[in-house]
Amino acid sequence: MERSELEALLTPEALALLASIDEPHSPDDVVARVSELRKEGHSLATVSAVMGQLALRSKAQEKFGEFAHRMLFSREGLEVASRLEVSSHHAERFLSAGISSVTDAGCGLGGDSIACAGAGLSVRALEKDETTAALAAYNLQPFDTAQVEHADATEADLSGAEALWFDPARREGSIRFQNPHDWSPSLEWVFEHATKVPTGIKLAPGMNRSLIPEGCEAQWVSWKGSVVEMVLWTGVLAREGITRSALVLREGGGAEITGPADSPDAPVGKLQEYLLEPDGAVIRARLIGDLARTHDAQMIDSTIAYMTSPHPVSSPVVQCFRVRESVPYSTKNVHRLIAGAGLGTVEIKKRGIDVDPAALRTTLPLEGKATATLILTRVAGAKTAILADRVA
Repeated sequence: MERSELEALLTPEALALLASIDEPHSPDDVVARVSELRKEGHSLATVSAVMGQLALRSKAQEKFGEFAHRMLFSREGLEVASRLEVSSHHAERFLSAGISSVTDAGCGLGGDSIACAGAGLSVRALEKDETTAALAAYNLQPFDTAQVEHADATEADLSGAEALWFDPARREGSIRFQNPHDWSPSLEWVFEHATKVPTGIKLAPGMNRSLIPEGCEAQWVSWKGSVVEMVLWTGVLAREGITRSALVLREGGGAEITGPADSPDAPVGKLQEYLLEPDGAVIRARLIGDLARTHDAQMIDSTIAYMTSPHPVSSPVVQCFRVRESVPYSTKNVHRLIAGAGLGTVEIKKRGIDVDPAALRTTLPLEGKATATLILTRVAGAKTAILADRVA
């Protein structure tokens, strides 16, 4: 967000206008609303700032729910912000460790700070970018226990912090920084402070695992089936005896698998009546072997994250499919498999086979009404097409 847009937004006129009008429902509605507001005498800068916020608030509802209607956003800040359900987990981790205050050293729009303050923690929120700091200050206004400072974490005095939270900036505009040394703060600097104070560090789920320091807990988190982050926990925030964990969150609850280290894979076995797909967080955490042994399952291939079992498995961390039929993979065999099943709708999943599901779908003989899942993968090294049904 440009400073001029922020200045136009943070005026009594713009904020009152923002609070008084509803979100537009279509492009035509936007045009009509802009025209109406201009006729009422509002400046172009004010109208532009207000309409921009209404659009961002609409997008923000997915991450912030009802809180979005009283928050201010920038496009870049919203893209990288944690969703509230995930931030609430961060806050709970601090509370469970007996922490009472957190320094959010790079708070962005304040999403994690909001979750921590809402959970009863005292929060010192630091933000290097002046415009973003102003937005965070507005968003954290309702919380008496939170204060926002326009400050660079690397230059601030962190010596009195009871606990730290870092979400290093890994991009600037459209440029993504691949080298952790270029992050803000740099990963080396963050790790140095994490050895001194209990710390949570939010990172990308696909970060190079060789960068994970010893003595911390690495936790991969998924939301509704998508892996959204990896968090490193140090000090009292890291649970004893756990260095790997996979937290699977969904509306209404979640589940977790933990381990003292990467778990060895389960043995490979022949495809049985049920095929199991672990949640992506379990795969990232390399806890598939432990999950398989918990459910008396085997792997279908040494290089594939699918498991197989003679019985169904009901777990938030697994998608379960009942196998109808399997054939060696080829376009001809796939067509025969689908043609004989009376299908009108097919979900296509793939692992270990180079195929474009969207292109394949257009060639399938879908002439019936039933639904099924087509799984294209490797079984004991052989390319295989599996027709299956999801098990609720």
